[in-house]
Amino acid sequence: MTPRGRRPWVGLLLLGVAVSSAALTARLGFWQLDRARQKLDLQQQISSRAALAPVPQALLARKAGDAEPQQYRRTSLRGRWLGEHTIYLDNRQMNSRQGFYVLTPLLLDDGDAVLVQRGWSPRDFVDRSRLTPLNTPAGEVTVTGRIAPPPSRLFAFGGAELGRIRQNIELESLAREIGVSLRPLSVQQTDLVGTVPADSAKVGDFLLRQWPAPAVDVGKNQGYALQWFALCALITGLYGWFQLLRPRLARPHG
Repeated sequence: MTPRGRRPWVGLLLLGVAVSSAALTARLGFWQLDRARQKLDLQQQISSRAALAPVPQALLARKAGDAEPQQYRRTSLRGRWLGEHTIYLDNRQMNSRQGFYVLTPLLLDDGDAVLVQRGWSPRDFVDRSRLTPLNTPAGEVTVTGRIAPPPSRLFAFGGAELGRIRQNIELESLAREIGVSLRPLSVQQTDLVGTVPADSAKVGDFLLRQWPAPAVDVGKNQGYALQWFALCALITGLYGWFQLLRPRLARPHG
């Protein structure tokens, strides 16, 4: 007889819920561990590619398929800032502070441009539209940095984004907007030649360039994995106690 005259299908239903919930939480735990592994692998790739020789400007990728092998390698570019097309990407963090990623296209001598992630600027929490003045030199400049994908996309409501402050950026849309062909990559600037030492946290335009490493928050993924595994163990333990062990202990002995 089932406990307290309960119908058999109720026990099967509880078993199904418990098994599916435990399986789901375990799967989420392994997914978080996989995310942590991916970040560690990416960080290793970045470190190994950073040790390679810089990519000459003449060999900078022109097609998307050629851009991936160049990502995270060093490069040095000579060109002219298109300062009038500077964009501030909102809700971007650096050193656990909210602010903007500052992006400016750099026009090369062949007529193409490269989107440069120039650095991070703090946000004015009183007036979101108030931007820190940015020093953008006129004339030819030399920018050193590492080749990187464009900034990751954040959640945003549909519709085209215009103006200086935006949530996301797409290279193809920006190229049409500014009327200049953009290479299928971006460059995270580390220093501006002829300003201050490259190991400085700030350069002449007072933008922070302490670019976060992909593996910097790997502990967060591992912590989430531990929480999911703990929840899986809790579900399994509660089902085992209430549905298996407790009913047996409650049976009269004789």
